[in-house]
Amino acid sequence: MKSNIFSALMLACLIIPFMAVSQQNKKVSLNEENVTYISSGAVLKGFIVYDQNVKGKRPAVLVVHEWWGLNDYAKNRARQLASLGYIAMAVDMYGDGKVAENPQQAQELATPFYKDPTLSKIRLDAATTKLKEYEQTDVTNIAAIGYCFGGSVVLNYAKLGADLRGVVSFHGGLAGVPADKRLLKAKILVCHGEADKFVPQNDIIAFKHAMDSIGADYTFKSYPDATHAFTNPDATRIGKQFNMPIAYNADADKSSWKDMQDFLKRAFFNKQYIYK
Repeated sequence: MKSNIFSALMLACLIIPFMAVSQQNKKVSLNEENVTYISSGAVLKGFIVYDQNVKGKRPAVLVVHEWWGLNDYAKNRARQLASLGYIAMAVDMYGDGKVAENPQQAQELATPFYKDPTLSKIRLDAATTKLKEYEQTDVTNIAAIGYCFGGSVVLNYAKLGADLRGVVSFHGGLAGVPADKRLLKAKILVCHGEADKFVPQNDIIAFKHAMDSIGADYTFKSYPDATHAFTNPDATRIGKQFNMPIAYNADADKSSWKDMQDFLKRAFFNKQYIYK
């Protein structure tokens, strides 16, 4: 009897590590689709991606681009999320897939959304509706992440009452619509660069005070020596080209992505979908 028990234990010790390795090395096969959807007459062109090897429904994440528009950077972030087991949608905030070629154009495209955050909500509501059409989407577990302009957008979206489990702002602006306890449903993660010259210290203080005053579930992470746009590998080149105080910071990029992964696992109800 003792010999049988010992053999069974030895077999279990061999099987469990093998299962862990197999799960960790699971192959990813991404399905990518360019999608068109409508919002108040505007034609929007998004990008949806998911891993075909993940079966059944899984949590969904909206990705909101920088003020440059829906470019390859936002799409690559959606691919990364899909590789983690999510279904992700890089949204088109400007319509017709517009992408700015310089800061002046970017400012013109972004300004209407800064002036009227409800316009962002309308556009993101349309994106959410499109994402929910996919059988892979667990409609009870949706989050949103955003970069720079997109970070501001997702924070406002949450504060305007979006039915999300969580939002993550990467080097986004913190000034926006007032926090309202009756509307805010989502958990919040802010990933902020300590050397970001576009986000004044007063905005940070005001944001934290507003979140604390309504008892919001939020986390504020700061990364040393990280400027605005610190997650974008192309930021250093762009900063030099247009004389902007932005640069890529590999350490902050890696740390903030890990912080986001931990946050999403906490924000979503059912964690069984995520295998990495």
